[in-house]
Amino acid sequence: MKVKKIKIGIKDIKTALDDFAATAEAIERGEKVKKETGIYFTGIEAFRKALTPKRLELLHIIKTRKPSSINELARFAKRDIKNVADDVKHLERIGFIIIEEGKRKSAPVVKYDRINLEITV
Repeated sequence: MKVKKIKIGIKDIKTALDDFAATAEAIERGEKVKKETGIYFTGIEAFRKALTPKRLELLHIIKTRKPSSINELARFAKRDIKNVADDVKHLERIGFIIIEEGKRKSAPVVKYDRINLEITV
C-alpha cells in the first residue's frame, strides 16, 4: 500500500512571498513549474494552535474509525459535539480534512496516512 502524505511547512511571510514571486517569474519566462501542495504556517506557534493534541486525536479517529458523521466522531472521541464540530470546521478550513456530504449526514474524511513537517531555516 502506498502511503499518502500531506506536507506541512513553517515559512515566515517574507519567505512565502519570495517563493511566490520566484514562481510567478518562472511562469512569466515560460518555464514549467513543479506543482507543490501542502499547508504552510507562519511560525511554529501558529502550527501548534492549529494542530492541538485534541485535533490530532480527531484526525487519528477519523482516519482509523471512519465516522459517518460529526456526531459519531464526537461519540468516538468522548467529547462534546459542539467542541468537536468547531474543531472539525477548523481542520477543514486549513485543509487537514474534507467533509463528504451524504444524503443526511456530513462525514469528515482524512485522505492521507502521514503528516510531514518541514521547517525552513
